[in-house]
Amino acid sequence: MKTQPKLFFSALALLALSGFPVRAEKWWTYAQCVEYAREHNITLKKNILAEQTAAINVESAKAQWEPTLDFSTTHGYTNTPWGKPHSNAYSSNYGVSAGWTVWDGGIRNNTIRQTEIAQRQAKLATEDYFRTIETDLLQVYLNLLYAREAIGISAQAVELSRSQEQRGLALMESGRISKVDYAQLKSQYEQDKYNLVNAQASYDTRLMELRQLLELGIEDAPHPAPLDWSSEQIMAPLPSKEETYTLARGLDLQIAGYELAKEASELEIKTAKAGKLPKISLNAGVGTGYYAPGAAFGTSLKQGWNENIGVSLALPILDQKKTRTAVAKAEIGKLETDLDIDKREVTLGQLVENWYIDTRSAQSRYTAAEEQLSAAALTDELTNERFRLGYVNAVELLSSHTALTEARYALAQAKYMAILGQKMIEYYRTAKVTLN
Repeated sequence: MKTQPKLFFSALALLALSGFPVRAEKWWTYAQCVEYAREHNITLKKNILAEQTAAINVESAKAQWEPTLDFSTTHGYTNTPWGKPHSNAYSSNYGVSAGWTVWDGGIRNNTIRQTEIAQRQAKLATEDYFRTIETDLLQVYLNLLYAREAIGISAQAVELSRSQEQRGLALMESGRISKVDYAQLKSQYEQDKYNLVNAQASYDTRLMELRQLLELGIEDAPHPAPLDWSSEQIMAPLPSKEETYTLARGLDLQIAGYELAKEASELEIKTAKAGKLPKISLNAGVGTGYYAPGAAFGTSLKQGWNENIGVSLALPILDQKKTRTAVAKAEIGKLETDLDIDKREVTLGQLVENWYIDTRSAQSRYTAAEEQLSAAALTDELTNERFRLGYVNAVELLSSHTALTEARYALAQAKYMAILGQKMIEYYRTAKVTLN
């Protein structure tokens, strides 16, 4: 492919012309935006807190294997005003009891595994949300770059129409064109200035979107750092679509989350079935007490000292169909998870397909726009010269001016759409987003 003609302002000139800061410390690279979002995004921080909660739940589930140990004491005072020989008494009891579940049908082990799965799901949710931030930032960032280039195109149109208006004024004063022709040239100049204002407003809107995505204050201005791509980069061949889908399927965190949910559903089924299994537990304790009036406190505690140990067996017989209902619900939950996986695979395939269609379309439009721009630039140059010599009227001049501006816009739009598509395809293949 032939080299694209240099028809756009350089990045620095474009920034200066549009009134944007040109100092490097004012620019935000895409990587800086991503890193800032990683450290400051509120929803991401809440997801990290959810991870910590899930880790606490794992520790709590593991603690169910530990025995229980309790100390208890009771104190009482009794008044019997008509009793003999005493009318009041004081009593107290002290005891330590311990218990441990020997067998619960595997509920504890299943619960531990379920909480561990929930912890992994929380981590996946955090990472998946961060990936969403990366792709959203990519689109907003490229929109900003396009909006800024559109300002440059509008500024070029203003400069061109201004020079045409000034030349038209001189020609009108010399009697070579009519006032009507001059009015048309002046009207185009005013229209191009209006278009420039709109382009600047569009840039401000895109900048606001970036601030909102980064959750920055209104005083912050994260202007994107200038980037440029060669025609070879824009028209780079795309990798195999089938291979991209296979890679995307293996890297997709939503599918990974659904597969974990399926595993959790299987454990839920086992836990529900454990409701029909026997439960065995051990218990032991020591205790004593004191009663007054009576023996001395120490003697009373010694005489009242007692010890106990026992084992209990619970075998469910009828539970009002609670176990059967729990099993049925858990099995339905597993089937729903299978459907979620199938739906996500279909959605993922459609997303990949759409990006390939959009990217190839953008590349085709870019090729056509390059040719169109070359032709429009040449036509505009010749038309301007013929207008100066008086061979064409204002309508023809304005027509070539409009065609040139539209060709520039078309090339810029196709360029950024092609780059966005390439980067999104790269994301589906690697789960990473880069912009350079």
